[in-house]
Amino acid sequence: MQPGDRVRVERGDVTNEGVLLPSTTRDHLVVKLDGGYNVGIDREAADVEVLESGAREVDAGGDDEEGDAVSEIAFDDDLPTISLISTGGTIASTVDYRTGAVTAQFDAEDVLRAVPELAGRANYRGRVVANILSENMNPDIWQELAAAVREEVVAGADGVVVMHGTDTMQYSASALSFMLDAPVPIVFTGSQRSADRPSSDNVMNAVCAVEAAKADHAETLVCMHATPSDDACALHRGTRVRKNHTSRRDAFETVGAEPLGVIDYETAVEAGAEGDAAEGAITWNREPVAHPDGEGADGDRDTDAVDLAGDLDPDVELVKFTPGMDPAAWDYLDGKAGVVIEGTGLGHVHTDLIPRIESLVDDGATVAMTSQCLEGRVCDRVYDTGRDLLDAGVVEAGDTLPGTAKVKLMWALANVSDPADAMRRDLAGELTAESQPWR
Repeated sequence: MQPGDRVRVERGDVTNEGVLLPSTTRDHLVVKLDGGYNVGIDREAADVEVLESGAREVDAGGDDEEGDAVSEIAFDDDLPTISLISTGGTIASTVDYRTGAVTAQFDAEDVLRAVPELAGRANYRGRVVANILSENMNPDIWQELAAAVREEVVAGADGVVVMHGTDTMQYSASALSFMLDAPVPIVFTGSQRSADRPSSDNVMNAVCAVEAAKADHAETLVCMHATPSDDACALHRGTRVRKNHTSRRDAFETVGAEPLGVIDYETAVEAGAEGDAAEGAITWNREPVAHPDGEGADGDRDTDAVDLAGDLDPDVELVKFTPGMDPAAWDYLDGKAGVVIEGTGLGHVHTDLIPRIESLVDDGATVAMTSQCLEGRVCDRVYDTGRDLLDAGVVEAGDTLPGTAKVKLMWALANVSDPADAMRRDLAGELTAESQPWR
């Protein structure tokens, strides 16, 4: 028996039927019941009958040049090729029945088995870059991820879906937005609730992410539930998105505007069942970055069209000003290459901190100012404090989100000659020309 098989399990007077899932232990079977819940069963006490084979034919594919595990599902020449890259997170998690905790266990093939609705929508290449919960994400993994995405596009992927934990997804999406200039869609997705729960959002998010990766654009997006219901997914630009709720399925929002687009789930399911791109399912609220010609004259993909500026300077800190904070709390910033400040309102801090900021700038640090407000932009030309900050050398980052600003400064310090100037300019849709009400 294989994960994906439909099985009947008898143990004593109890009989369970459902789909066999991958297990985190050799001692237990994990079966998804028809009602949506999972049950863990002691193997020794169980009599198992396979009712229907559900395992997919998977070609392990060996390792790529970097040694990462790469695998492929059986190909159909009439379908686009989508690379599924796993970094871990809830969408790629299962329950460890030793502890009852959710742990990151699945590789890309496990995701396909866990989400059979993906079948027939595309050809899939599977690749594992990391197997972590997203709080353990770091700049080194961003660099590995960006390099892996580039390799997948060069190898022929028509789009890339990155399975990622939701807690730090916005940072990773920002990082790839700055590091990669790819001619195909790069779509991040995850789930707020694991596949073990009937209310899981993993199936809908994965299906919509694949459809977004098949669409005609070249954006780096985050694809997650648009509402608490299973009706639509929102497509957020990777540099303008923020997770604004700890557990709601529609936790992600585009700050300062509507989402870039919305996918109607029912239409996407119908289109995907025919193997077609779900263009009719996507409503674009604004024009996405256009999908350029990604092929050379000989019909092969033009690898020069996949630009990777993958260097990052991790010596950047994001600090939040709060009333009454001790200026000594910022002593650890001495010697940093870059600092992003979450200031109040238009971008202010207590005047006692301005000499500390001036000292950082004099020592060579790039210090950028953002706002703690969810919407609007910094402007340090209105009040005396702001003018003093500008005199101290602070760079206004406009309406760039604080987390995005940190990632951007990491990238700018490693890739451009004038990082301060880069923080004032829009590079990947992170900085709008002006803030306008949209509701």
